Amino acid sequence: MNYFSSNFTLGILGGGQLGKMLLNVTSRLSIKTNILDPSENSPCKKLCNEFTTGNLMDFDAVYEFGKKCDLVTYEIEHVNIEALEKLEYEGVKVFPNSNTLKIIQDKSKQKQFFIDNKIPTAKFYYFKSLDQFKTSKEKDHIKFPCVWKKTKFGYDGYGVKIIHSKNNFDELPNDAFIIEELIPFKKELATTIARNKSGQIEVFPIVEMEFNKISNQVEYVICPAQIDNSLTIKAREIALKVSESFNHIGLLAVEMFLTEDNAILVNEVAPRPHNSAHYSIEACSSSQFDQHINAILDLPLGCSKSNVYAIMANLVGSEGSVGQVSYLGIEEAMKIDNVKIHLYGKQQTKPNRKMGHVTIIDTKLKEGLEKAKKVKKLIQIKTI
Repeated sequence: MNYFSSNFTLGILGGGQLGKMLLNVTSRLSIKTNILDPSENSPCKKLCNEFTTGNLMDFDAVYEFGKKCDLVTYEIEHVNIEALEKLEYEGVKVFPNSNTLKIIQDKSKQKQFFIDNKIPTAKFYYFKSLDQFKTSKEKDHIKFPCVWKKTKFGYDGYGVKIIHSKNNFDELPNDAFIIEELIPFKKELATTIARNKSGQIEVFPIVEMEFNKISNQVEYVICPAQIDNSLTIKAREIALKVSESFNHIGLLAVEMFLTEDNAILVNEVAPRPHNSAHYSIEACSSSQFDQHINAILDLPLGCSKSNVYAIMANLVGSEGSVGQVSYLGIEEAMKIDNVKIHLYGKQQTKPNRKMGHVTIIDTKLKEGLEKAKKVKKLIQIKTI
């Protein structure tokens, strides 16, 4: 099929920063794009060929949008599965497909999928509600501290808490959740895998992620991960097994724990571009956004290797700042060598909202990290 400068239409569900960075690729290739997003002020609105305002969880909104497209993808997991299933039944291509998303959208199904496919992961218990937990015999097997996760609609640290005693359960919502064994780990690792319909596979470098201890968000991503080569190979093999088990088309981001005894356990996966691979725009021959478009259109996959050190730092809204955004320190940060700044175009800021990121490329890791921390201090995201 001729995707370029033709009547072919790619529909993207979600118009946030990931969609914006996908549109940088489709614009370069002259691929027609439609966006569906609930916000009139979506970062994608002025960059796509057609923009529709609508609720991503509403069946009719997603279905009617999808009927106008030749192929549908998504930059967020919180979309209506039933609408995607009907679109697929009627011949509209959806990548990654609805079955992959259905598993990943629910953390209990995702964890069970890992166990069924013999993918190493933390032990977990599933409860339909807090009421069911209180009457369950399984609660007596839980060791503290442990991790509580909402089964659906968690993101950026929301919907995840460390539970230190049974008393903490009284503070939780009466929703479905899982309890995971708390894993003592040395590092949190990640990679992203691209797979197209023809069976080509590209694996991005194994990276390590440093999280903010208060917001539980990724603060820095370091590429490549500073681990022994044997552990890099092991992490890559496990991530590939996850990808093969899903047999997905598109991207699959795989987050992992490196434990104190050098075991590697899969934490979670995401079937879309991911925060942990933003560095790839500057550091890799083909970025994760290039590869997502290549994969879903069954185009040849470019090289995903990186031959330099790359550090990505998230730029988030400052504490106490809610309202129209104002950026401070941008020009000062731009004076530092090899710093690339990405602002997402969101008009409103709030504490810990992802408003942009910076990527620092360097031949020396220590110097790159020092620059990343300096830039994080320089750039402040406040309100007008």
